[in-house]
Amino acid sequence: MEQYHCLREIEGKQAHDPMFLEKMTKSASRCVYFPQPVIVGAGPSGLAVAACLKQKGVPSVVLERSNCLASLWQLKTYDRLQLHLPKQFCELPLMGFPPDFPTYPTKQQFVDYLVDYAEKFDIRPQFNETVEWAEYDPMLGLWRVRSVGAKGEEMEYLCQWLVVATGENAEAVVPEIEGIEEFGGDIRHTSFYKSGEQFRGKKVLVVGCGNSGMEVCLDLCNHNAKPSLVVRDTVHVLPREILGKSTFGLSMWLLKWLPMRLVDRFLLLVSWFMLGNTARFGLGRPQLGPLELKNRSGKTPVLDVGTLAKIKGGDIKVCPAIKRLKQHTVEFVNGKTGSFDAIILATGYKSNVPRWLKEREMFSEKDGFPRRPFPNGWKGEGGLYAVGFTKRGLLGASMDANRIAEDIAEDIKRCWKEKAKKINDLLI
Repeated sequence: MEQYHCLREIEGKQAHDPMFLEKMTKSASRCVYFPQPVIVGAGPSGLAVAACLKQKGVPSVVLERSNCLASLWQLKTYDRLQLHLPKQFCELPLMGFPPDFPTYPTKQQFVDYLVDYAEKFDIRPQFNETVEWAEYDPMLGLWRVRSVGAKGEEMEYLCQWLVVATGENAEAVVPEIEGIEEFGGDIRHTSFYKSGEQFRGKKVLVVGCGNSGMEVCLDLCNHNAKPSLVVRDTVHVLPREILGKSTFGLSMWLLKWLPMRLVDRFLLLVSWFMLGNTARFGLGRPQLGPLELKNRSGKTPVLDVGTLAKIKGGDIKVCPAIKRLKQHTVEFVNGKTGSFDAIILATGYKSNVPRWLKEREMFSEKDGFPRRPFPNGWKGEGGLYAVGFTKRGLLGASMDANRIAEDIAEDIKRCWKEKAKKINDLLI
């Protein structure tokens, strides 16, 4: 009934407003009204929102630019990747991991879980649809979302609720490096790195010392390559587990009882005993503690899975920032040079929201994140929502997915109550 009511309202505007007809004619080859929420992105965050909506009886349409769900995980991650946190902190709402999965599921296990998740909740994304533009139309009181298909066909969706689920990792960050065109060797972002097998016996420079950069270095070592690691800034390296318990899980438990600064002191003290003074190996620590730094800036500490031992043993060399590149040669800011066969850019990802969403109130044009920090960044004005931008991983995305579904469901109930009241007033 809600769908037919809204359709009649749209048709009425089409029939009586020539400007509306003109706009629709010029906007796209096809224009379709959807009475349900439109979700942009079929990664874990988009799937979580769709599932939470489905549980409340609210259908949705999911638009995905790639040819598969969770394309970052399926197409742009290295083979040896595992979840860095225990599985209980990475579950999506309403469905846990299979009990036989290990504590840290592999990449393929996580992808299988997401596929099963989509099947369970009958989530069927519309693949190969890239959203090029979305804007709120105050004349209609609806969002206009324009997409382009794989063959160039255009589609425009009109919807009351728009959920931005493209996330924090929509586009690779490739830094500008002087002389990059002169290098002559293989230069690739980690999104194009699969395994160290093809670099066997080669000297490889990995730029970036986050979890991905550290793990790529370890993978290269395991395939008998000769990796070096560019460390441009300070970094917190923590053991993945403390006395057999997840460092992350232990931290979350301690935060229930202790202030963050004391938990940070505990983590640093234990890390010192377990890992030693990382600054001796070129990995200086930030002044802020690991949890406070994560809370303020979103910068995640590195959970060591064996890379530090390789650095201590000399299998991985630590280098300062790059000054410029020459033919198969890298000049560093300290004046030293080194010859390399390849460079892997573990320089992270960024949001692409400013490119396609024509809205300036909820999202920052600078970094493409909600302006209001967690836990208040999930809702904007006019039916606009964000999921997967909390800088708190899958746990934060799940929390926001539940909030969004609850809010949309309440909005629908409110509309029904208003209509029921109008009908009742007419009957009296």
